[in-house]
Amino acid sequence: MSKPLTKEELEKEIAAAGNLSLVQFRLDWSGACQIIAPVYEELSGTYSGVVNFYTVDVEKEAGAEKQFGVIELPTILFFNNGKIVDHIRGLVSRNEMIGKIENAIHNNSN
Repeated sequence: MSKPLTKEELEKEIAAAGNLSLVQFRLDWSGACQIIAPVYEELSGTYSGVVNFYTVDVEKEAGAEKQFGVIELPTILFFNNGKIVDHIRGLVSRNEMIGKIENAIHNNSN
């Protein structure tokens, strides 16, 4: 299950994480965000213990998206050691999301 973060918690969590972290920037009322949310939640269970999954509601946490250059929702940023290593913008297929996660895990282990 993904963990909701506040703007203040965001930097602390991704900097402190010892493994790959994904942060989904979303709006609860956005159709695209509602479509991708169940897949994101499913994958958070599948990769539990390997990848950290977080969400940030940009309506509740104003400015969080600007801090990381997010211009389209949903956007998922991949962090390794506090640095962005990949991203997903907009709607993508479940398989594309899995491929990006697997690639990031492989690159993170090197």
